[in-house]
Amino acid sequence: MTLRLTNTLTRTKGSFVPLQEGKVSIYCCGVTVYDLCHLGHARSYIAWDVLRRYLIWRGYQVTFVQNYTDIDDKILARAAAEGSTMAAVSERNIAAFVADMACLNILPADRMPRATGSLEAIRALIGELEARGAAYSADGDVYFAVLKHAGYGKLSGRDLAEQQENAAGRVSDQEEARKRHPFDFALWKAAKPGEPSFASPWGPGRPGWHIECSAMVREELGDTIDIHLGGADLIFPHHENEIAQSEAATGQPLARYWLHNGMVNVEGEKMSKSLGNFTTIRALLDSGISPMTLRLFVLQAHYRKPLDFTADGLQAAAAGWERLRAALEVGERLGWVRASASAADGPAPLSAELAVQRSRFIAAMDDDLNTSAALAELFDLARPLRGLAGRLRSGENIEGSQDAELQQRWQLFVELSEQVLGLSLGAAAGLKGPGAESGTDRGAAPGGAAATSESGDEAQQQQIAATVYELLRRRSQAKADKNYDLADDIRQQLIGNFNVELYDKPGGITIANGGSLQAAVSFDPSRHSEATP
Repeated sequence: MTLRLTNTLTRTKGSFVPLQEGKVSIYCCGVTVYDLCHLGHARSYIAWDVLRRYLIWRGYQVTFVQNYTDIDDKILARAAAEGSTMAAVSERNIAAFVADMACLNILPADRMPRATGSLEAIRALIGELEARGAAYSADGDVYFAVLKHAGYGKLSGRDLAEQQENAAGRVSDQEEARKRHPFDFALWKAAKPGEPSFASPWGPGRPGWHIECSAMVREELGDTIDIHLGGADLIFPHHENEIAQSEAATGQPLARYWLHNGMVNVEGEKMSKSLGNFTTIRALLDSGISPMTLRLFVLQAHYRKPLDFTADGLQAAAAGWERLRAALEVGERLGWVRASASAADGPAPLSAELAVQRSRFIAAMDDDLNTSAALAELFDLARPLRGLAGRLRSGENIEGSQDAELQQRWQLFVELSEQVLGLSLGAAAGLKGPGAESGTDRGAAPGGAAATSESGDEAQQQQIAATVYELLRRRSQAKADKNYDLADDIRQQLIGNFNVELYDKPGGITIANGGSLQAAVSFDPSRHSEATP
């Protein structure tokens, strides 16, 4: 069986063949850290987390890089509105991102470069493009000349003439006058009065959005990578421009496979702040939806299709997660031991029925990550285990529970659920295997909430602390809303997943200590901001 992926660049579904046998390099476009993550981010990053987990499970050594865009007009606008700074807005939202991703059991990237930490590489790449005649400067700005790249438009399928017809209103008249072609785009922007800026050969300014990713891909992974990921909204212009500037500089393909996830609707309408249906991840979780319900909901649809968030759909996913959770818990209650963590280790001999189910699961995942079909196999595996869970709940004496086939069924179920799909009883459950090391955030401010980790253990501790803090915040909010069932459920998550002791103090302050934490984590609602400590 061979993994087949739909490549936006070729518009075909074909066999995945990495550049180096057994190794996969992946770059995922990350967040622009001006605000909290929303449902579109959840949809995208859950899908790519499953791709990564599946490749690891199939025995590949995966290097997964995801960036932070921490230089952007939106960040500057938010800082101005708050009377804050670009750095402060970025730090707050990076910390919130880490907490949100941990809650959804999304593995941290191996490396997480920031634009502010990659300025030398950005300036060098712009200089190369200028030297090759593919870029030109004008009044402190530097633009990429789209006519210098013969393949411009090959990802999106647009031609320049068509794009020019639809260009009205995208740039200011002043900027338009400086450009040689309407679709030339900025590599470097001259600083405006009062804006933060960085030194460059073209004068003080800051990089354009597109060049940031090209520089970080090259610096972290090389000229050509295996897979480039993002949402369908990034195909044009962002990914189209990435290809143009990277390939003009190196003469090599930027990525062999381009994968894009479908967009998000809410109750049948496009999610938009102007429509009033814009929802952040933590707002949805605060409403009582569990992280694994959200994860299951996302995986029920194919990653390339549009996803419609509806109350009925989330309610159905919640019921589905309860069925899966019952099957996961039954082995824990009976003291059964998990199986090996990697398909490459060679699975233990399975019964004929289980071998067929495992093969069907793999066939579904190999078919362009068909998680919907894979989940159908998972629910089928769970059915006898749920029956056993029901007998346990009724107090029945189940001598047959030690049946070898049932134990093996549970082991396979846990392996596919937790390691591949990331559906786990523990919100911070990790996947140990080639390429699954904890991520590092290169370029973070020293001592900041997301400062560069010096080891995998330190990065893991940062993620655990961020997750505990977020759970304390959600528990506090649930208590304030008098949703005591949810507050108690979160308390059990904290104790069960992290083995912490909780101390409730006057004023709503809660302290978590011990267990998986190396240092105490406290939550004070009177001092709370959107940042983790």
